[in-house]
Formats: sequence, structure tokens, C-alpha cells
Amino acid sequence: MFTLPYRTLIHYKRWATNGLNAVVAETIDRLPDGDRVLVLRLLDHIQTVDEIFRHNLEAIPHGYAAPRSAEIPSLEVLRNEARATANWYADYADALVADEVDETIDFAFSNGEPASMTRGEMLLHVAMHAAGHRGQVALLLQKNGIQPWPDRITDFLKAGNAGRQRQAPLAEVAVR
Repeated sequence: MFTLPYRTLIHYKRWATNGLNAVVAETIDRLPDGDRVLVLRLLDHIQTVDEIFRHNLEAIPHGYAAPRSAEIPSLEVLRNEARATANWYADYADALVADEVDETIDFAFSNGEPASMTRGEMLLHVAMHAAGHRGQVALLLQKNGIQPWPDRITDFLKAGNAGRQRQAPLAEVAVR
């Protein structure tokens, strides 16, 4: 099915995001203040961009003036919002039909610049955008002696998560 790669990628994104958030929640107190702020800023940026593109996919104005919050939310708020947004994306990707993948939607970036992307391109964007920033968070964790979530799509597929779980696992995470 043509939409399968999008569904797999979005389900992987949810699994990886929830796994990383679980590790961060267990270890954030071990981070120096500067790194803690960077981790929260990165998680907030991922969440904000996900929300912006959710609005774009729904073809409604997003109302954001920047790709980040004015004030950094708490980790608990970020985790809850990320889980809800990830579930929305998984439901969206599961319901996406082939005719919709290449449908173009006009929207505006947070700086007001007009843009157009297909639904498929938007899903690719949110998945790839988050992957890059999850890597930055993982480096900050590693720098501080913390083992990050195994953020590889091969780990996701090996675990049998592709398309079968409604909730990504918040498995017991071994933290070193």
C-alpha cells in the first residue's frame, strides 16, 4: 500500500519520541543546568513544529509566531503534549489514503512566509525534523554519561512495533 511508508515512519517517530522522553524524565536531574535547558528547548521546539504541521495538515491557521514556546514548558507538560500529538499523527497516518498523500496544502510558516507542501511531504518533514533534534538530545545525554533511547528504525522494526501498537512503549529503560 502506498501509504505504508508514511505510517511506518510516523509510528516509528512516536516510539522514538516516547522512548527518548522516558529516558529524559528518568535522568534530567543528572544534567547540568545548561544542558537541562537545552534538552527542554529542543523537546519544546520539536513539539511546537509538530503542532504547527498538525494545523497545516488540518488546513487551519496555527497561530504560532515562532517554532518554539515563549516560555519553556515543564518536562511533564512536554511529555504529555508529545504523547497526545504523536497519537494524533499515528491516527492521521493510519487513516491517510493514497489519493491524499500528494494533495498540496497552502499554509504559512511561523514567520508568516507562505508555503505549499503535500500531505506526504509534511509527514516526512515532521518525522525527519524530530529525528535530527532527537539526535541532538541524545548527544547531550551521552555527554553527561547517560545512555539515550536506541533511536534506530531497525530497533523499532525489530521490536515488532510497526503498525501494531496504539501506544509506544514506555518500557523499563536501562539508564547507565
